[in-house]
Amino acid sequence: MTYPPAPGSNDPYGQQNPYGQQPDPYANPYGAAPGSPAAPQYGPPQPQSPYAQPYPAAPQQTNTMAILALVFAFVFSPLAIVFGHMAKKQIRERGEGGDALATAGLILGYIFTGLAVAVCCGSVFLAAISSSTTS
Repeated sequence: MTYPPAPGSNDPYGQQNPYGQQPDPYANPYGAAPGSPAAPQYGPPQPQSPYAQPYPAAPQQTNTMAILALVFAFVFSPLAIVFGHMAKKQIRERGEGGDALATAGLILGYIFTGLAVAVCCGSVFLAAISSSTTS
């Protein structure tokens, strides 16, 4: 037995929904016509069931050499240059993450190595000047 629709109901056919959900007032009750394109969907796509939700993408694994390049930039900078170049090559080949870490390790490695060379050359120069003026 079919009851008349409740006052204020959006159901044009007078059918009761046993789940308590209101039908979509914008949905076409007749479906799409054969051969016509489906109606465009606006907004984010809705999953078909609560179990069909896609899993988030697995995070990329960070290249170990890239991490070592950044660490060794502060410990022993020439080794950071070597690890940085090795990391960049491995990241290109394997598609791993950590390109920014490798770049930072390379830049800091070159800067700190250059500073260390400048300090060594400066100290040798000052030692040569001080030894020649005192004798």
